[in-house]
Amino acid sequence: MEHSNIGILVVDDELIVRESLTKWFREDGFRSEAAESAAAALKKLQNGPWHILLVDIKMPGMDGVELLKRVREYKPEIVVIMITAFASVDTAVKALKSGAYDYVTKPIDPDYLDHLIGKVLNERQLALENVRLKSTVDLMSENGEIIGESPAMKETLSLIRSVASNDTTVMIRGESGTGKELVARAIHDMSKRRYFPLVVVNCGAMTETLLESELFGHERGAFTGAQYRRKGKLELADGGSLFLDEIGNIDAKTQMDLLRVIETRQFMRVGGSETIRSDFRVICATNRDLESAVKEGTFREDLYYRLNVFTIPLPPLRSRRTDILPLAKHFLKKYAVEMNRNVDSFSQEAMDVLVEYDWPGNVRELENAIERALVLCPGNIIEKEHLPVQASTPVSVAGKRLEDVEREHVRRILDENGWNISRSAKVLNIDRATLYHKIEKCNIKRPH
Repeated sequence: MEHSNIGILVVDDELIVRESLTKWFREDGFRSEAAESAAAALKKLQNGPWHILLVDIKMPGMDGVELLKRVREYKPEIVVIMITAFASVDTAVKALKSGAYDYVTKPIDPDYLDHLIGKVLNERQLALENVRLKSTVDLMSENGEIIGESPAMKETLSLIRSVASNDTTVMIRGESGTGKELVARAIHDMSKRRYFPLVVVNCGAMTETLLESELFGHERGAFTGAQYRRKGKLELADGGSLFLDEIGNIDAKTQMDLLRVIETRQFMRVGGSETIRSDFRVICATNRDLESAVKEGTFREDLYYRLNVFTIPLPPLRSRRTDILPLAKHFLKKYAVEMNRNVDSFSQEAMDVLVEYDWPGNVRELENAIERALVLCPGNIIEKEHLPVQASTPVSVAGKRLEDVEREHVRRILDENGWNISRSAKVLNIDRATLYHKIEKCNIKRPH
């Protein structure tokens, strides 16, 4: 029977098992390949599609159960059958609890395996239907707390979708608290590298020496206190993504070292002589004006161009006020569950305060405010007095020149629409050329 549309991947460290199983499957018309380790299998999974995995439980390095967990997390539609030479109840239960479809023991009975594969194929149609239903879930649900229906956030989500599928270096720009790490995680989770880790490095929270050790790792005895060899974040990110948060705060030496690594994907541990190769995607974030830093000579121009390949600007929360209440309700539900509290709504006065406040700390400040309000709320409705903020005082225009009022109005419309010129011009009821003229005349600068 021809099954060339069904891909079966055999993962086993024993050559004879790999060769015999792939031969059986190919003779039965399946598309079949083999991998000698879990790491090799994860690489092959990027170039699917694969429908059935046969995985040896006992392998050097990452074992079959850990591989099973990773596959189940990101590709739940793939059927995983475990192989074990250690037939015991404990081994079987552990595999089945982790999501395995079934298991076979060595030496493998071809007739039983053929029966098992046939059973999988009979159930495949239902599994595929479940996957199609899951795939209709909105992007914002897939990526946890990325919530927003404002024009600015819709544009941001569109940028995430467009860049996630390739290995382009991404720079996420926005004020502190706007959710830059969440965007980085969304990009990673939608990419072909999602089977490997997203390694996060907060570049602004460490000294030069500590950051060097954190990135590159070190050998035993490399410096005082280095009692053991330690792998760095660059090495740990092999196969996955490296998220460099607050990239604008790194010192000159680290900038030079990082540039070399990005260009070659090679480095040495601190105190070491062995060249280490690591394949990772770079995602970085900053709230600094890097263009000014380049002009001032505090940030390398060549590194800037290496990092600033594809930019995703994150709008401040005050520029997308229509997203404030959905975010607030999301955080209320989240912390009500964590605290086991029956608080499920806001009063109208509280909602007015939430929408009118400018949120200089952005989404992070909003989340903290909702958590605090939940602690203070004695009933099941959050009132305005439970909030640690008050409505921002509207800016008075008394005594201002007409052009000052116009400048503030145009800037506000641009911010609310994510600096989309066509959309902003439509809101202002003017054409694009007129809006460009006003931006130039009023010397309105786009925020970084």
